[in-house]
Formats: sequence, structure tokens, C-alpha cells
Amino acid sequence: MQTLVDKVERAEERRRKLRRMLRVAVPIVLIALLIVGGFYYYFPFATGMKSGRLNYVVHKGLVFKTYEGRLIQAGIRPADTGGFQSNEFVFSVSDKEVAEQLMNAGGQTVELHYTEYLGALPWRGYSRYVVDRIVNITDNGGDGVAAPTEGTPEIM
Repeated sequence: MQTLVDKVERAEERRRKLRRMLRVAVPIVLIALLIVGGFYYYFPFATGMKSGRLNYVVHKGLVFKTYEGRLIQAGIRPADTGGFQSNEFVFSVSDKEVAEQLMNAGGQTVELHYTEYLGALPWRGYSRYVVDRIVNITDNGGDGVAAPTEGTPEIM
């Protein structure tokens, strides 16, 4: 039969082993979370270009002031509740100069280069899509109708 002292010593030994295991496991888990989080928020998932009529670009935010915009693309898509609505591309702008150029190009047809991330960060913007440069700005002459893009048939 074991004495009380032996039981206490075994319990202390188990506690020491658990502490050693936690000293190794906790940093490993934290490092893994940092790697996964860094990958999720900072690794570019895709890059591409979007073209359409620029609806607006605004500078907004309570703590982090970011530039946010909306581009209306040609074509329509089914709405969630039935009916139709225009294709919209909601984006954030990373560069102040690019955002100011876009603010002055409201209503014009623009081609934008963007980077898509898996997640949005508050200081980068509200959207996963971050516009980093303007490829082209075309003035529509203020007629209120976007010019057809190349390869798109005109509807009379």
C-alpha cells in the first residue's frame, strides 16, 4: 500500500510534467495561430482588373480612416430576393493619391487593378478587395450611360 507521501510525490511529478508540456505547447500553438492569421490577412489571394463606371469613393471610418469605393460593372445579375440588380464591385483603396484621382473621376468609366485578400483588416479597409492603381480612366461625356466595352454587343 502506498503512503500519503508517495501519492503526493506522484501528484507533484504529474504537475511538473503538465507544466513542461504546457511550456512547449502554448508557444507552438501561438506561433501556429500567428502564421495562419498572417497568411489569412496578408497573403494576396488573387490579383486582377475590374472595369466599370465609378459610382463613388469616400474617406470614412471612426478609428481607421480608409478610402472605400463602388464600381458599377456592365451587365446585370439576379438579386437575392428576386428581380435584377447591377453588378457592383465594392473595394478599398490603399494609396491616398489613387483615391484622390478616383474621387475626381466619379461617373467615369475606369479600369482598376486590385489585390484580393482572404480577410479585411480595419486599417486596410472594409473590403477584401484593395485597389492599388488605376489602369485607365475614360470620360463618357456625361451622358449617363456607360460606353460598351470591347467584345460586348451593343443593344439597340
